[in-house]
Parts: sequence; C-alpha cells; structure tokens
Amino acid sequence: MNTIANKCKKILVEENINTDSEIEFDVNGKVHTMNFEYIIDTFMQASKESQLVFLAALQKAVAVDNMGVDKFFEGMGQLLLMTHLSNKIEV
Repeated sequence: MNTIANKCKKILVEENINTDSEIEFDVNGKVHTMNFEYIIDTFMQASKESQLVFLAALQKAVAVDNMGVDKFFEGMGQLLLMTHLSNKIEV
C-alpha cells in the first residue's frame, strides 16, 4: 500500500478522527456520499507530487483543528465529485 496514504490515515487516527467519517453532497437532489478513506485513496492515484501536496495540506488542516480537517475533506470531496460528474457529461 502507498506509504503516503498510510501517513494520511495515521494522521487521522492520531487525531482521533475516524477514516470512515462521511461527507454528503447533494447535487440536484441526488445525494453522493464519500468517506475520508475513499477520498485519500482516490487522491493517492495521482502523481507522487500531488500525493505530497495532499499530505502537506492535510497536515496544515490538522494544525488548524478538527474543523479544518472537515473543511479539507469537504473541499477534496467536492473536487472529486466535480471531476467525476464532468467526466459523465456528454457534449
């Protein structure tokens, strides 16, 4: 398994944040749910540089407080959702 992903998950565990915590997004009445672990694992499919940026941003979010972590994962989840939905749009 990816060591950067492990570091991200370890940070959450050390902060007593459950990696199964979920964020829900309502898009036109359809609810999309993502948990923190899914968001981490999905971003770990990116380049090594992007993985390191994700890790650094997570570390900064943790330094703020739990609200920072929630906002971080909310933003990352929105990015994933927008990417997923834009790939489904037929032109």
